[in-house]
Amino acid sequence: MPFSPNRRDLLKFAAASGPVLLAAAQPAGAVVAQAEAIPALQPNSIPVTDLPRHYDVEPGIHNLENGYWGIMPRVVADAYVRHSLNVNRTNSIWARSALPGGACLAGGGRDARAAIARQVGCLPEEIAVARSGADALQILITSYKPLKPGDAVIHCDLDYDVMIDAMNWLGDHRGAQVVTFAMPEPATTANILAAYHDILNRTPNAKLLLVTQVSNRTGLVTPVREIVAMARERGVDTVVDAAHGIACLDFQLEDLGADFVGWSVHKWTSAPLGTGALYIRKGRIADIDVAFDNREDPDDITARVPEGTVNFAAMLAIPTAVDFHFAVGAAAKEKHMRGLRDRWVNAIRDLRNVEICVPDDPARFCTITSFRLKGMKTDEDAQRVQHVLFDKYKIHTVWRKGIAKGPVIRVTPGLYSTAADVDALVKALRAEHAMFV
Repeated sequence: MPFSPNRRDLLKFAAASGPVLLAAAQPAGAVVAQAEAIPALQPNSIPVTDLPRHYDVEPGIHNLENGYWGIMPRVVADAYVRHSLNVNRTNSIWARSALPGGACLAGGGRDARAAIARQVGCLPEEIAVARSGADALQILITSYKPLKPGDAVIHCDLDYDVMIDAMNWLGDHRGAQVVTFAMPEPATTANILAAYHDILNRTPNAKLLLVTQVSNRTGLVTPVREIVAMARERGVDTVVDAAHGIACLDFQLEDLGADFVGWSVHKWTSAPLGTGALYIRKGRIADIDVAFDNREDPDDITARVPEGTVNFAAMLAIPTAVDFHFAVGAAAKEKHMRGLRDRWVNAIRDLRNVEICVPDDPARFCTITSFRLKGMKTDEDAQRVQHVLFDKYKIHTVWRKGIAKGPVIRVTPGLYSTAADVDALVKALRAEHAMFV
């Protein structure tokens, strides 16, 4: 949709940005101080009922497609703007540690890594900041050193497209055998574990397994810890895609039991776009190669991330995003998101033409839940449903393909979403559920 700001919008922006724009006219040291003087956020201080007022969102549309990336709450967006202006003003004086006061790029990177480590419960030296979750996982997969020609790598149909591409790259460029399987549907904990047990038993030369904690396609939550342990017993390493798990589900990395994990910080942590993270358990760093033969500090996890000038302001805003996460509280966030999801799913259970693509077991779903309509067989059918929901009801969803049983419509409320947003979907599905029968 085109953006055409009117005079009122511009005046509102000017009023909100006044302190930031004023800061741009002050000496560098003063700007640094203001960039760091972001209002403190106290843990568990924001009730979930107050969340909508912390966000600026597009009016008139029920946005139920928050799986692409998370909208920044206002406090994070403000921090991002402040950091952007500060980085632009101080330039390489700041980046190369020449700015009076000690603020510098290296320090900002350390702060970001420490914030992420605090969020997920690991050591800062086990964390590197990447450009996205896809970037982080591509690093872990394509730089996995123990892989030899003839070894097998395994993924399933519910893994993310870009990660599947990375696994296929291992076949094309590293001589690996790429083995795939379809996740059972309908899924249960028992048949998910049985599917992984079967594929591992049928692939004795397996070396690397990709496991997605929360499928971006259907929303299925897998029993990661059990799968990781099953693979480890067979000498198989696991790379875990936790892009839709971290900051949405209430857990710590240690709960997964995995040595290699990648995720997006710009999804459920609501950091600025262009932020991801990777975790390598201490003691396993040597098994992920440095990027492009970077030998400057090969024992540092950051040497695994390709060097380059990135959006420093996005990285600098990560601590504020993590503080906001704690201000809401991980358990409260998960309960809130489950409540929004359950509200629409439970309200349409009597519609026989609507198939919910995740099981009823709360351990196997959270926020993302996809559905199919009876008779919805092709990609074109799924696209039609997406367009009808938007054009007639102003409900924004997204269709997903690649699932063995056919395309789906993905529904992903955001932290700011309200009961009215999901109730609108219920009303629309009651009117349109029979469009293919």
